[in-house]
Amino acid sequence: MDCAAKLERHVQALPGVKEAKLNFAASKLTVLGTISTEELQREVKKIEDVTLHPVGTPEPTATKSFWASNRKALTTGLSLLALATAFIVPEPFGKGFLLASIAVGGHSLLRKGARNLIRLNFDMNVLMTVAITGALLIGEWKEAAVVTFLFAVSEMLESYSMEKARQSIRALMEIAPKVATVLRDGQEIVVPVEDLVVGDIILVKPGEKIAADGEIVEGTSSINEAAITGESMPVDKTVGDSVYAGTLNQQGAIKVRVTKLVADTTIAKIIHLVEEAQNERAPSQAFVDRFAKYYTPAVMVLALGVALVPPLFFGADWSRWIYEGLALLVVACPCALVVSTPVAIVSAIGAAARQGVLIKGGVYLEEVGNLKVVAFDKTGTLTKGEPVVTDVVPLGDRTEQDVLGIAARLEKLSEHPLAKAIVKKAEEDGLAVKPAEEFSAITGKGAFGRVDGQTYYIGNPRLFAELHGDIGAVQNQISALQRQGKTVMLLGTQDELVGLIAVADQVREQSVQAVRALKQAGIEKTIMLTGDNATTAAAIAKQVGIDEYHAELLPHDKLEKIKQLRDAYGKVAMVGDGVNDAPALASATVGIAMGGAGTDTALETADIALMADDLSKLPFTIRLGRRAVRVIKQNIAFSLITKLLAVLLVFPGWLTLWLAILADMGATILVTLNGLRLLRVKPAPSVESQEA
Repeated sequence: MDCAAKLERHVQALPGVKEAKLNFAASKLTVLGTISTEELQREVKKIEDVTLHPVGTPEPTATKSFWASNRKALTTGLSLLALATAFIVPEPFGKGFLLASIAVGGHSLLRKGARNLIRLNFDMNVLMTVAITGALLIGEWKEAAVVTFLFAVSEMLESYSMEKARQSIRALMEIAPKVATVLRDGQEIVVPVEDLVVGDIILVKPGEKIAADGEIVEGTSSINEAAITGESMPVDKTVGDSVYAGTLNQQGAIKVRVTKLVADTTIAKIIHLVEEAQNERAPSQAFVDRFAKYYTPAVMVLALGVALVPPLFFGADWSRWIYEGLALLVVACPCALVVSTPVAIVSAIGAAARQGVLIKGGVYLEEVGNLKVVAFDKTGTLTKGEPVVTDVVPLGDRTEQDVLGIAARLEKLSEHPLAKAIVKKAEEDGLAVKPAEEFSAITGKGAFGRVDGQTYYIGNPRLFAELHGDIGAVQNQISALQRQGKTVMLLGTQDELVGLIAVADQVREQSVQAVRALKQAGIEKTIMLTGDNATTAAAIAKQVGIDEYHAELLPHDKLEKIKQLRDAYGKVAMVGDGVNDAPALASATVGIAMGGAGTDTALETADIALMADDLSKLPFTIRLGRRAVRVIKQNIAFSLITKLLAVLLVFPGWLTLWLAILADMGATILVTLNGLRLLRVKPAPSVESQEA
């Protein structure tokens, strides 16, 4: 990370460069200016031995393993061979092999260390270069070689670890196909996806991946959307349904009208947001950066004091205390501390993306790990947001079919969600739904029209209380249905009641289990905020297992409730659809949007987006955040304690150079590997919480 910052500053200062931004996690350097690629490559080589690949050009094939293709692995292996030989062959040949081991394994380190020393840029390369050179000057050749080799090993393993973390982004990049079969002038033409334009019709055969976001215009199929939503179960799609680039067409051939260019597809936005998120500094990382800024110079002064004070003022042996000062320089390198946070953040955000959860920065990853309260919107979050008919109660000598058929004909021309639910139910039951004659809506109460020559009314109890004056005969039935969270509509004429129809918004299958899992993950309280009436809210809250509910809230009321919850509990999440709940989402500690794959607004406004309408991913996200916070704290504590113990070993003279490098680089490797454990976190098969 330190090298990345230096490289960014170096490129930023180059003539012709207006702006430079290095995304360390994604291995992406963005440069705005007039500098040529060749000149930029030369300048980058001065800071770090990396090769640039301009956007749009193919990178070298990744068929080789890291160990076979990485130069650090090769030089480290040769350094080990030379070091082992040095311990076998007699003097003076041994010294030659020791020097060879240092030259091969430490070539990059010594070059960067000398350059930074001239610039008075005292980083870990300078500290290591001074330590190795000093060890050679005082005759400790074997220790100098061992230190160089161990440092090379640590850099190689650190490179390997970060490469593993970056594969989460590369895996996303490989999801979408590079070509598409487009229908033009009646012919099938294979073109690069970059050449697709909005309105193109592409043919997707069974077993092929969809090349662009679009809408099915012909055919029916089952689509595996795991790449976008993290949901492994295929989704049935037909004409008019939306599909996403990178998803797999499993069954029938379909024709898709392109609705977004390749750069604007959902998967492209996910990749961009994940890259940006992995490069975001979390609060813990900001602390580490500030700490390291003062820590390194302070330890350099301490090392100089260790080397000079005992010989100058107490007549101690120069060789021994210079050696101890050099060992202190080695152990002072803040490598483990610097990488302790970013590797954990990169790993956790990558693991979340693979499960269809988009976390938009390290700060939100840490915040979600510290949540105490989760507030939910009701409609479209805890419930499906699609009313369905649950009860049809005929009165008198009428049948259910009579009641449903008349009601559906009355509601056929209405656009109200409850009316659509009745029409849909009638059509599912095989009833012919012909619009009623002389249809007219009664604002806020219902509607009426003529069916088979008879005028019928449909509406809420208030409408029939006005028509009949007394509906006491069915009031108990109405109240019983309302207590179950259902909306009751009455059907009848001016003289008699024909039947009751109850409609309810269905609770999502995952809501009950998700709320239970949240409590097991450590959430203290779950709350529902809804604009619906109190009776319905109470029924839904009881059904789902919500601790507390607040009903009949307008958007600004939800905002005020979130502010109150933050004052009372500190860390509060708001879960909504990303559109209607925007003020509350913005005010919460963490705003979590449902169904990010279906709406650009959710991707843009929320701090975290659940790409599928799947609440079961929320407990997974909470557990991942809690685990990430624990790992970060473990890494920081382990790094600081290791440094402290090593420094204490200096004064009794127990700290050797090889022990110093082992302590420093060993700590670096361990915190990196500890962070990488987050890549393996997956949604629990049950509601039991996972512990780190």
